[in-house]
Amino acid sequence: MEIFQEAMNIETPKGRPKMAICYDFDRTLSPDDMQTFTLIPSFGVDKSEFWHESDTLAHDNLMDNNLAWMYELIKYSKFKGKSLRREYFKEIGRDVQLYDGVDTWFENVNAYADEKGIDVEHYIISSGLKEIIEGSRIAPYITRVYASSYLYSADGIAEWPAQVVNYTTKTQFIFRIAKGYLEEYDQRVNDSVPHSDRNVDYDNIVYIGDSATDIPCMTLVKSKGGYSIGVWDPETGNKKKVYKLFGDGRLNFYAPAVYTTDSPIFGYMKEVIDEIAAKQKQKDRRSELSDAAESFKRKSAASAIIDSVRDELTDEEKAVAEKILKKIK
Repeated sequence: MEIFQEAMNIETPKGRPKMAICYDFDRTLSPDDMQTFTLIPSFGVDKSEFWHESDTLAHDNLMDNNLAWMYELIKYSKFKGKSLRREYFKEIGRDVQLYDGVDTWFENVNAYADEKGIDVEHYIISSGLKEIIEGSRIAPYITRVYASSYLYSADGIAEWPAQVVNYTTKTQFIFRIAKGYLEEYDQRVNDSVPHSDRNVDYDNIVYIGDSATDIPCMTLVKSKGGYSIGVWDPETGNKKKVYKLFGDGRLNFYAPAVYTTDSPIFGYMKEVIDEIAAKQKQKDRRSELSDAAESFKRKSAASAIIDSVRDELTDEEKAVAEKILKKIK
């Protein structure tokens, strides 16, 4: 009777649809590199000088740019006798400036999505320092921060890069978010995951960034039916990067990096949420039609099996079989 019991399992529980918004950080949510607000000045070094030294180190040694600045921070900390501690990074995270409206953006987006019956998860995917972002004012709203980070000694002092995130490695986190394998060390990120088991559908993912370093993520998300949004600094008004990104087919929208409820980007986000909600209604209807068709298929198969062995069934088994057929019908 096992096949009959399986036939009864025809209802698929449906929760609220979920979407994920992924953000670059530097010059997307914040007007400058996060290291420049407190960290680099604490060494008594001009930020232009620091980045020039870091870029030169990377160029001369065929080195990843992010590894170069992480090395430079440790070098300066030793030279100045200032230990780079995890707690210190989180502490200075509070000093990182944010664009207008970022502080209230997450609650406003969540509230609008909730009205449409959608749950939102927010993710940071940044080449900056994870611990600084985790100390920022927006950290409580972020589901997970993917960024460069240090390996710390038993005393909590930064010793060696533990994670380096650059423009190409950023894409792995889109797959992690979609598949639900969120831990950086989880190698199942390369596994094929059935649509029904995904954490977030690819076409429900939004990526927001500002420059060429975001192109791999923008391209990936947009190619899978999701949405990519480019932003520019409202102070400089320089739209050159987003014009090129849009012209190259990398973006769905572009807007100034202003995140208030009356801003263009908030309007675009509402349109995206509306579209996801409409698509979800279509998905639900197709699922209902599929369930009905599958039920008919199972009923036909179960009826054929029951008819072929009816003479061999006990009265109790016949009663169970008829109950199952009635349930499917």
